[in-house]
Amino acid sequence: MAPKFSLSEVEKATLAKASKRLIPFMALLYFVSFLDRVNIGYAALTMNADIGLSASAYGFGAGIFFIGYFLFEVPSNLILKRVGARTWIARIMVTWGILSIATAFVTGPTSFWIVRFLLGVAEAGFFPGMIYYLTNWFPSNMRGRVIGGFLIAVPLSSVLGAPISTSLLEITVLGFKGWQTMFLLEGLPAIILGIAVLFLLPNRPSSAKWLTDTEQKILEDLLERDRTPTQHTSLKAGLLNLNVWRFALIYLGLVIGLYGFSFWSPQIIKAFGGISNIQVGLISIAPYALAAIALYWWGKKSDDAHDRALYLALPAFLGFAAFAVSTLIDNPVLNLVALTCGAIGIYATLPVFWTLPTAALQGTAAAGGIALINSIGNLGGYVGPVVIGYLHEQTNSFNGGMLALAAAMLCAGLLALSCRTAN
Repeated sequence: MAPKFSLSEVEKATLAKASKRLIPFMALLYFVSFLDRVNIGYAALTMNADIGLSASAYGFGAGIFFIGYFLFEVPSNLILKRVGARTWIARIMVTWGILSIATAFVTGPTSFWIVRFLLGVAEAGFFPGMIYYLTNWFPSNMRGRVIGGFLIAVPLSSVLGAPISTSLLEITVLGFKGWQTMFLLEGLPAIILGIAVLFLLPNRPSSAKWLTDTEQKILEDLLERDRTPTQHTSLKAGLLNLNVWRFALIYLGLVIGLYGFSFWSPQIIKAFGGISNIQVGLISIAPYALAAIALYWWGKKSDDAHDRALYLALPAFLGFAAFAVSTLIDNPVLNLVALTCGAIGIYATLPVFWTLPTAALQGTAAAGGIALINSIGNLGGYVGPVVIGYLHEQTNSFNGGMLALAAAMLCAGLLALSCRTAN
């Protein structure tokens, strides 16, 4: 881990200026990204019947996104390192916006699977690229809060996206059904913001026109001071380091929980009974709103801790316990409380998790290693939805799937604890 060091008032002010300029915009980009990934969870409330998707076919389509994502993640992030974050992130956003819109035109399982796979290919490299981008701006000591500020977009995409998406399901425009309208309208922001990236996201402090020459030097000096001889810099070191693979397995467990819950929570809530689609969207606000608060607060709190691994393990164990308990509860209100605790556990892990690999890697090793961690971890986005869909189809219950998510969170927590002695 990079050593902690104190900051002068001028350094704090410069970092705050960069944070205020970059983090809200980056959070907006990831908000749109995550919404375009998980809005099929709301579309499924009506789309599945319209195009003939069974529970397992839907789960496979929800998850196949991550196969395309996995295959192209590392190459995409290495290209980003070569051509610059601004240009490559803009390309990613425009192409995924186009493919998100194309989802409105799927007519059955095969076309649904193809578009979802291509969407994963298009978006590959976006998230690790953004994490790598932050390492070019902020020292490791404050990454818990800046990553938390960026990742807060994930639960907020559901807080705002849930009522918006379910409301759009009720709107028929120009012959398009509600779920088609949703994809058409929610894909456009990615294209617009992708173009905006070219003007608003400088690659490094030295290329930011809104920083003075002195401020640019302060940030570059801070990053140089943050580097340690133990950090890995080569691509080979980033891909073969054992801790990188440990991080990848931890992230795999977390992502199984994250996307298993995100893709299926609308249908789990709908299964409570007597709830309209719009009510599903409104009820979904509570778990994600509380998770957003927990994500930012826990990430910021971890910056002041000397044991990041413990701060990662604790919310993972909360997710395990909450999902396991949810299978024992029949009362809808208590079940929602358990699901909310599970969501808090999942999301609170995210900003803490990414402080670990970004402190251990830099340069090309960071680009390759972070992409490898994210690509392997995101295979959990395939496993989680598919397992829940399969078990639901076999048992006509979500309990088996929730136990699978609980097991994944438990394994992630135990592996996180092993990091306490790994460095």
